[in-house]
Amino acid sequence: MADKTQKSAVDALAGRLFDGMTIMAGGFGLCGIPENLIAAIRESGTKGLTVISNNCGIDGFGLGVLLESGQIRKMISSYVGENKLFEQLYLSGDLELEFNPQGTLAERIRAGGAGIPAFFTKTGVGTLVAEGKEVREFDGEMYVMERGLTADLAIVKAWKGDAAGNLIYRKTARNFNPMMATAGKLTVAEVEHLVPVGSLDKDNIHTPGIFVDSIVAGARYEKRIERVTTRPSAAQGAGAGEEV
Repeated sequence: MADKTQKSAVDALAGRLFDGMTIMAGGFGLCGIPENLIAAIRESGTKGLTVISNNCGIDGFGLGVLLESGQIRKMISSYVGENKLFEQLYLSGDLELEFNPQGTLAERIRAGGAGIPAFFTKTGVGTLVAEGKEVREFDGEMYVMERGLTADLAIVKAWKGDAAGNLIYRKTARNFNPMMATAGKLTVAEVEHLVPVGSLDKDNIHTPGIFVDSIVAGARYEKRIERVTTRPSAAQGAGAGEEV
């Protein structure tokens, strides 16, 4: 069995990046994002990128760093509300955006990975989402056709992986990552824990190694939170003179 491990994120992407390519990047908000691989892409200077991702990180972190460096030409996303630079670039015409309902985006990626070129969905019928797309009636209901998505490269992040590329995701990180791993012509995974082949419970493997071309143990993880929201403490909520 081939050992797919690489020494670093830079090594894992060596020879696999080129200007104008399409990249799928896993994650949901800042959860489950391939932090180290994103940093390696920034370091590479590859430009003119089309990036398929649920969102584009935040200002200064996640995919947001590729916006700051001017490497992204187009985003195919479903949520972009946490990034001020994204808004500025889009409104100025310096960033192209293909906006998708979140479920539609997920299904477009799943379809691409399954070799399905297109499918019909009721989501978006009669809205701007359906403009320029085929709309067809099935059983008295109208459906809009959406194309499956694939990419030159998928970068994903998992909790555990082995040298053969088998991956296990943890909690919310098991969102777009498994689908994207199947939809890239090449897939590079970064993991928090790289373990020997045979260490993973076979019944709990989410992405089989056949879909993964290279794997690397992430050098470091910040795991930032997009927006911290806390409740007032009991002391803060008590009125003047009240006992707490």
